[in-house]
Amino acid sequence: MHADDPLALLQKRLELRRCGGLARRLVSIGPATGARVVVEGRPVLLMASNDYLGLAGHLRLRRAAARAAEELGASSAASRLAAGTLDGHLALERQIARFKHAETALYFHTGYMTNLGVVSGLAGPGDLIVSDQLNHASLIDACRLSRATVKVYPHRDWRAAERLLAQGPGGGLKLLVSDGVFSMDGDLAPLARLLEVAQRQGALLVIDDAHATGVWGETGRGTAEHFGITPGPELVMVGTFSKAMGGAGGFVAGHRVVIDTLVNRARSLLYTTAPPPSQVAAAAEALKVLADEPWRRQKLHQLSARLRGNLTNAGFEVLSPAGPIVPVLVGGAEPAVSLSRALLERGVYAPAMRPPTVPQGTSRLRLAVSAAHEPADMDQAAQALQEARREVGL
Repeated sequence: MHADDPLALLQKRLELRRCGGLARRLVSIGPATGARVVVEGRPVLLMASNDYLGLAGHLRLRRAAARAAEELGASSAASRLAAGTLDGHLALERQIARFKHAETALYFHTGYMTNLGVVSGLAGPGDLIVSDQLNHASLIDACRLSRATVKVYPHRDWRAAERLLAQGPGGGLKLLVSDGVFSMDGDLAPLARLLEVAQRQGALLVIDDAHATGVWGETGRGTAEHFGITPGPELVMVGTFSKAMGGAGGFVAGHRVVIDTLVNRARSLLYTTAPPPSQVAAAAEALKVLADEPWRRQKLHQLSARLRGNLTNAGFEVLSPAGPIVPVLVGGAEPAVSLSRALLERGVYAPAMRPPTVPQGTSRLRLAVSAAHEPADMDQAAQALQEARREVGL
């Protein structure tokens, strides 16, 4: 074998990850919807899905997707700027704009591609991006892809964000970027403060509401509605249909100049085949179900509070104060993996979250609640976690 054999080098790097408890593998799960699934042949309670409202298996979404595929085909067959913009794409974008109280909107294949397109499509060399330390990987990658100057501020520290924006060079675009709900911690960005900072510093504020859309706000419109904020021209609102909305695809909503810029510059929109009709139809139907069935959001928050209360009473350190993301801090990567494995033995599936997904020393189990769950499921998860903790000696 050659001394510089690339496969040997890759194998060595994999072994280093395994030794540190950081190796990953793909786990077969079926079916993918509902509170109870089969993990590698074993029926378990699913506490790891982002299907917060339980819409992924909703009959109305399934029928809408099936009808669209039957009538319009399996693919859009071209990029948006070639021949791939269908009537359904435009109708959905109008629907999203109304939902977010924005001038207009743009629909992407995935939430990840949305963030890549939005940030790198708006900012470039000579511009400044100021980004929260715990932003999602898609935002981090988008900042790098933009080739703008990127400054990172401590988590939720809006004062630090303002200082960094104020130090930026004149003449370029300023972009302040934050998750609306942070995916691993479950806490919310200080949106009102960030918006004030953006206004004072002449910046656009990009808020990724992937984990807030459908969940937060009186009608599920996200963090702006939750905090009572009327979206203005400086607010660029990102969201996704792949979590609480039970489908797939991401979107951005905002001022027409922002959206027109992205139609011209967002590479993850321009250079890929447009989302297929079935995906578009399911997304459109999800917005209707969200309005028709508000009980799902109410039930979700009730269940989340029950689980959080059970765990807190049992002495677990729960990082978030509210909402369906319930992170239980463990610390080291290997203890977190051991706890997850012991939990699975007790019929509850919640994989360990480890670096680089979370910072060193903060490995955790990220429990996720769904409206598809019942109160007894919250009790079962908490009880199983207590038993697993005793088994592994944490």
